[in-house]
Amino acid sequence: MIIGVPKEIKRDEYRVAMLPVGVEELTRAGHQVLVQRTAGVGSGILDEQYARHGATLVDRAEEVYGQADMVFKVKEPLPDEWPLLRRGQIIFGYFHFAADRQLTEALLHSGATAVAYETLRDERGHLPLLTPMSEVAGRMSIQEGAKYLERPQMGRGILLGGVPGVAPAHITILGGGVVGANAAKVAAGFRAHIVVLDINLDRLRYLDDVMPANVDCLYSDRHTIRDELRQADLVIGSVLIPGAKAPQLIQREDLKIMKPGAVIIDVAIDQGGCCATSHPTTHSNPTFVVDDVVHYCVTNMPGAVGRTSTYALCNVTLPWGMAIANRGLLQAARELPPVASAINIFDGHVTNRAVAESFGLPYDARFES
Repeated sequence: MIIGVPKEIKRDEYRVAMLPVGVEELTRAGHQVLVQRTAGVGSGILDEQYARHGATLVDRAEEVYGQADMVFKVKEPLPDEWPLLRRGQIIFGYFHFAADRQLTEALLHSGATAVAYETLRDERGHLPLLTPMSEVAGRMSIQEGAKYLERPQMGRGILLGGVPGVAPAHITILGGGVVGANAAKVAAGFRAHIVVLDINLDRLRYLDDVMPANVDCLYSDRHTIRDELRQADLVIGSVLIPGAKAPQLIQREDLKIMKPGAVIIDVAIDQGGCCATSHPTTHSNPTFVVDDVVHYCVTNMPGAVGRTSTYALCNVTLPWGMAIANRGLLQAARELPPVASAINIFDGHVTNRAVAESFGLPYDARFES
């Protein structure tokens, strides 16, 4: 199989979808790997390192897409890349289709197969290809929140941990999954007061057992959310329904009960966001203000720490990519249920139920176990 690794073109995206060790493993297995020149520079990986481990370097993305049977990517194909996709080609990367109908329709029209990192579910029910980036985003959410709470950034002028005689910041985390738990751990280290909200009582019991004393765990309902929004200096939106659009837990009218200068970090923005007033932003222009509340809605948060994120991501994606390359997609899907769960679009059909339901599109159940 010919494997392609293009340079990511999303704004402020510094990750790359494959490490040199991945090139070595794939070429040893008999595959050819094409890497676009400078694809790894943002993560501190030079072209020479790829070439030394067996990659064929090419100059243009058109060469990668034009020859590759399977393309390893980090972020979803952007409009400039849509014409390069072709029928039967496998694109292995993040897509988050439920937040983007145009992307969904473009992939359907292309006939390419979308194997989505974010819906690959292992035998324990976990999302192993989403987890490392959720860990990064959760930890980053607190350091970004701390920065944008500063007054020059339009925040309240709050120090997360306070000082003796001055109360620390109140941080509300919506969702106690991987993002929420990592955010809570980092925030706890700042000595802030943290409240984690979730609807899964078993998860709340677990978090209550393992978190420090300055982290409280509450059941999430509409009244509790509004009560927390009144108190919050910083809100982390970290809710996730795999493959589906994120639920909007913060309504437009809720902003009026929040403190002026409070900050919302909407980590769920990749799946549409959990705040009604959220819209995607970039690292170059990360925030906007609505009703005196600062919104941070960067869709590729881990891209800013490309070296850490690339290594964390490729550690988990390579084994699954190898399995698809070595077996072929259909055999891999038959033998490995997690691969089947990751196929969102195949041969012009939506094969992920949550994506189909998001847009009212026909659902093809061929890969359903």
